[in-house]
Amino acid sequence: MAKTKSVAKAPAAKQKTARQKLAAAAPSAPGIDIGIKVGERKKIAEGLSRFQADAFTLYLKTHNFHWNVTGSMFNSLHTMFETQYTEQWAALDDVAERIRALGFNAPGSYREFAALTSIPEEAGLTDSADWREMVRQLVVANEAVCRTARQVLDVADDADDAPTEDLMTQRLQTHEKYAWMLRSLLQ
Repeated sequence: MAKTKSVAKAPAAKQKTARQKLAAAAPSAPGIDIGIKVGERKKIAEGLSRFQADAFTLYLKTHNFHWNVTGSMFNSLHTMFETQYTEQWAALDDVAERIRALGFNAPGSYREFAALTSIPEEAGLTDSADWREMVRQLVVANEAVCRTARQVLDVADDADDAPTEDLMTQRLQTHEKYAWMLRSLLQ
C-alpha cells in the first residue's frame, strides 16, 4: 500500500508543480497607466458610480411606468417610455465599461444602487396611477441624473479625462431632452 500512496501523490505533486510553473511563467497584468493619476481615476469612478446608480434608478422607474401607464395618454406614453428605457439600458453599459477602464468595479446590485442614488424612492404607482404623476416623477429623476452628470463632468474635466467628459456630455444631452419632452406634457 505504501507504493500506491506514493504513486498517487506523485502525479498530484507533479500537477501542482506544473501549475505553479505555469503561473510563474504567465505575465501579470501591468498597472493602469492611461495618463490619469490613480487618485483622480478613483474620484471619477466614484462619480460615475453615483451616476450609474441614478441612471439605473431612472431606467427602472421608466420601465415600471411603461408597464403600468393607463388613461387617455396610454398609447403615447407607453411608446415614449419604451423608447426612453431602451436607450437608457444601452447607456448603462457604456458607463459601467468606463468605470472598468478606469480600473474600478462598477456597481451592479440593488443595494449598491440604493446607497449611491440621489433619486428618492417613490411609490410605484401601480394602483390606477395617474399618468401625470408618472411624468412628473420622470422629469424630476431625469433632472437628478443631469445634476449628477454635471458633477462627474467637473471632476473629469479637472483630471483631463476626455472620454468621461464626452460620455457625460452625451448623457446630459439625452436626459435634458427627456426632461424637456416630459415637462412639455404637463404644461
